[in-house]
Amino acid sequence: MKDKRIVILGAGISGLGAGYTLRKKGYNPIILEKDADYGGLCGSFEIDGFRFDRFVHLSFAKDTSVNAIFKASSPEIITHIPNPYNIYKGKWVKHPVQNNLFVLDDDEKELIINDFLKRPTEIPKIENYEEWLRFQFGNYFAEHFPMVYTRKYWMKEACELRTEWVGSRIYKPSIDEVIKGSQTEDTPVTYYAKEMRYPAKGGFKAYLKELAKDADIRLNQEVQSINYREKTIKTKDGKLYHYDELISSLPLPEIILMMDDVPLDIKKSASELENTSGYHISIALKTKNIPPYLWWYIYDEDIIAARVYSPSIKSPDNVPNGCSSLQMEVYCKEGEYSEKQLLERTVGKLVDKGIINEKDILFTHIGFEKYANVIFSKSVYYNRKKVQGYIKSKGIKLIGRFGEWDYLWTDQSLLTGLNVKI
Repeated sequence: MKDKRIVILGAGISGLGAGYTLRKKGYNPIILEKDADYGGLCGSFEIDGFRFDRFVHLSFAKDTSVNAIFKASSPEIITHIPNPYNIYKGKWVKHPVQNNLFVLDDDEKELIINDFLKRPTEIPKIENYEEWLRFQFGNYFAEHFPMVYTRKYWMKEACELRTEWVGSRIYKPSIDEVIKGSQTEDTPVTYYAKEMRYPAKGGFKAYLKELAKDADIRLNQEVQSINYREKTIKTKDGKLYHYDELISSLPLPEIILMMDDVPLDIKKSASELENTSGYHISIALKTKNIPPYLWWYIYDEDIIAARVYSPSIKSPDNVPNGCSSLQMEVYCKEGEYSEKQLLERTVGKLVDKGIINEKDILFTHIGFEKYANVIFSKSVYYNRKKVQGYIKSKGIKLIGRFGEWDYLWTDQSLLTGLNVKI
């Protein structure tokens, strides 16, 4: 093995990817992970025979190198054709709503279509996400659907967000599609991914087996400080690691807190980088009688969850025989709701609406993730560039969703690790 001392911070998918690439090049990097297991947000946990991922995870990767790793890790894969739904005013609406208005009341359909027809013919100067939504879909639809969901998912008003992150994530139908979708439920699936893949056994984390194989992962090693002058890392349990090369997948604001003598303007920019945090509320059920959808979005604001998905539909291996499971995502600050409030306004609401039966619930579990997604507020690109530039100037390479500080899917996060250069 080559004797260069390489340390990777974080054993999530990007950190594991970096280690995988470097081992193939003859290095033997150490990966430091603060948790008791590898995987990060792509990890999972088990309770009484029920397996839950940490937030929803399905693969629609197109990159051949990513798919080869996933296939080697999990030879048996379940393929799902996306067919998500939405809850709006207690109704099940096919996704995306904008071209599937059929089940809405006639007066509401008319308001949406009329507003859609009134959109300006010339593209105006778009200053923020709210203006983009109003231009794409008209005022009524924007106000009752994506602007509501934005508050739930992004923890912001739409006017506070930029638009560069949108890309192909939101479908922009023609007027003919909108009108047809108001007249019939027989509409094509227009989701941006044509198929979603998931390991038959072991949860989403099973995709990481090939990456973790032979890796020198040091668990329960939370980094306390980084001394870039002496090229050392100190962990909270007092261990000291020396490095020649340092690669980090940790969130940018966390790295800045670990470094000494950071200029005030860099600290300020790091403090202004925003991200969503969230709870996942897991539900174990002793019945298979649940909605048949792999995942669904919720526009009704009395339910604080933004979306729901079923680990048991992703793979029957995730539950005991005869059982099923759901998991709900609530994006908010830690402690914003008490445990009682979280359960009442998520699981309790599904019971109230008759979606699940209270007597079928075996248990519920609440988990919290401090870092879920990057928020694309107005100053994000300026602050990101400034903070990344400073960290890189100290010889630290950045990878992953929170190292790149970008809206990266799992395969994109993996690629940032696989493509790391030493």
